[in-house]
Amino acid sequence: MTYRIRNVAIAIGLALVAMLLTLFYVTNYRRSVQHQQSTVQVYVAAHNINAGTTGADIAGSHGMKLVSVARKSVVPGAIADPSEVTNLILTQPLYAGEQVTLRRFADIREEGIVGQLKGPMRAVQVSGDANQLLNGTLKTGDHVDVVANLTVPPTGSSVAAGAADQHATRIVLRDLTVLQTNGQTTPTSTNQDSVILAVTDTQVERLFFVMKNADWMLELRPAVDAADSPERIDTLASVLAGGIK
Repeated sequence: MTYRIRNVAIAIGLALVAMLLTLFYVTNYRRSVQHQQSTVQVYVAAHNINAGTTGADIAGSHGMKLVSVARKSVVPGAIADPSEVTNLILTQPLYAGEQVTLRRFADIREEGIVGQLKGPMRAVQVSGDANQLLNGTLKTGDHVDVVANLTVPPTGSSVAAGAADQHATRIVLRDLTVLQTNGQTTPTSTNQDSVILAVTDTQVERLFFVMKNADWMLELRPAVDAADSPERIDTLASVLAGGIK
């Protein structure tokens, strides 16, 4: 009798354990299903966005909007904060309504100079001597102006009279970004040096003209609160008369 009671007790205990395990599994499964059915907020593309667009531009132009989606529908790498892509560049197109995911972006620095160009911006390599290019001073990210001294040949009757060429100096381009320097740090070097400047597709025409037809140099702009004086042209007459009352 005692043996039978013991067997019954064991069977009841095993049944209770099985019931508890089943209850635990069902509870966890229900929680998992509820968790997957809950919604989370992610950003989706507000319109079609081309590859090569920076994350900062996408965020700044309202290219993303926040929506709620089922947790189980969230794409791996989907972002919930625009700041996650601010310093990145889009490497594949995004289409309207598509979740914005980190998998479509890369670090701007990995794209090199081309990753810093957009719209009408172009990159141009300019060569010159140490003084023209502020060798040893200029760094990537600086902003510069281009100062040129242009030759003005005589015209009309002045040609027949044997008049000499005149010269005019002015700032021909302002606030150009330095995309890259060659890292040379010897200000007194007399070797040819070069820098890469960011210009628009129309500024490059003026820059190329000056490089081929004038004496020129770069001037470094302030890093903070840079301002521009009124435009002016200096000639022999204006230089000689400058400051004389």
